[in-house]
Amino acid sequence: MRLSRATLAALADDVAQPATSDAPVRRIVHLGIGAFHRAHQAVYTQDAMTPDDGWRITGVSLRSPQVRDTLAPQDGLYTVTERSNGATSTRLITAIDTVLVAAEDPQAVIAALADVDTHVVTLTVTEKGYYRHPASGALLTDDPAIANDLGGGVPRTIFGYLGAALERRRSTGAGGLTLVSCDNLSGNGALLISLLTAFVDHRDPDLGAWVRAHVAAPDTMIDRIVPASTQAERASVAAAIGVDDAAAIVTEPFRQWVIEDRFAGPRPAWETAGAQIVDDVAPFELAKLRLLNASHSTLAYVGLQLGHAFVHEAIADPVLRAFVVAQMQEEAVPSLTAAAGLDPDAYIDAILDRFANADLHHRLDQIAMDGSQKLPQRWIATVTDRLAQGLDSPRHSLSLAAWIAYTADAPGISDDPLRDRFATIWAELARDPRQVVARFVAELGIFPAQFDDAIVDSLAQSVATWRAEGPRAALQAAVGEFDA
Repeated sequence: MRLSRATLAALADDVAQPATSDAPVRRIVHLGIGAFHRAHQAVYTQDAMTPDDGWRITGVSLRSPQVRDTLAPQDGLYTVTERSNGATSTRLITAIDTVLVAAEDPQAVIAALADVDTHVVTLTVTEKGYYRHPASGALLTDDPAIANDLGGGVPRTIFGYLGAALERRRSTGAGGLTLVSCDNLSGNGALLISLLTAFVDHRDPDLGAWVRAHVAAPDTMIDRIVPASTQAERASVAAAIGVDDAAAIVTEPFRQWVIEDRFAGPRPAWETAGAQIVDDVAPFELAKLRLLNASHSTLAYVGLQLGHAFVHEAIADPVLRAFVVAQMQEEAVPSLTAAAGLDPDAYIDAILDRFANADLHHRLDQIAMDGSQKLPQRWIATVTDRLAQGLDSPRHSLSLAAWIAYTADAPGISDDPLRDRFATIWAELARDPRQVVARFVAELGIFPAQFDDAIVDSLAQSVATWRAEGPRAALQAAVGEFDA
């Protein structure tokens, strides 16, 4: 029996169901609907709804119809199951009532974004969905997809859709929007509005002026570990709740959403659901990027080369755990900005506990995806900040060396926009780690000017050692040096 409104009576009694509401609907459009959004922002939005304040979500899949095809037979319903070391709870989520597929009907997406009842647009499009130069942050106007959208073609990027919708909102008097980026990018709101205004300025400078006056994009920090769902987990959920939920999400109990107090109009009262509305997100965002996200990447690239498949396996490896803890405590924490309510030591303890949750089968190869787009924020920025203070970053440098070594197996690595470039460099220079590293630093566009010849030499030596002695020997030697 498939989960739907018609089968709600068959749900197990311990599945929490929200109260119904007859309040007028105000709408959020979410771009990039996937598991994380359904486990995070949709949950916050549902918890913020009251009998007098009704919000619903139109989800947009920019390319694949998979989420739409999964949710449509279920009337948009799905469950979120929280698991942690044997404790389990499941709840029904009803906040999403429509899912559109942009590739099938782009005009429907533009119409939803331009609708007078739409006040908020949230986004989880991953780092590569912003089409920005990883070093400068500028819009990649020569990218074929952006060039298409600038030329007025059928939209292929978030900027094409947002630009068309904002033009329509201006002409119809529908008003501005609040754009809430939920991607792991430093200053994600400021970056989004900068790229969007650069895009619309190319198309119509008058629209650019209107966007600056009527559109807000708060910075945010989001946090929840949401592994990719497996058939085995869906079968386990079905057995527990009494119906088949093809869209079931299994996640951890922890969740966090910090949002800058910058909005252009109505919004859900997310703070009543536990979100933090603050004046400055930057300290929280920096801590998450440089502690949790950076450690995730280290576990992924090092752990995969040590033979681990899941986060809980990698963090249980004593040498890898010691290395990750040293990277956080000795190099990342000193680079953070102090803020009320931010306790780095307590945050590290919580991160380690979350990583050790064996009930979440969080795959390392899922985390390893798109490393070239993630590492500038997670590792390289920390190294650069420390260089400015005259400080070395040996743990981060070894992590970078591990990533560079990982890219040598281009056919076997997780998806990355630069995978073909990795393959070319390694094929041409596989016998010369110094030249490989020099080409990475010079050609990938993710390393800043501070990565001079001395740093290239040091990285090259680490890559050579990693490949010659093997990941475990290199890691053990490094941990021993740090302890000495």
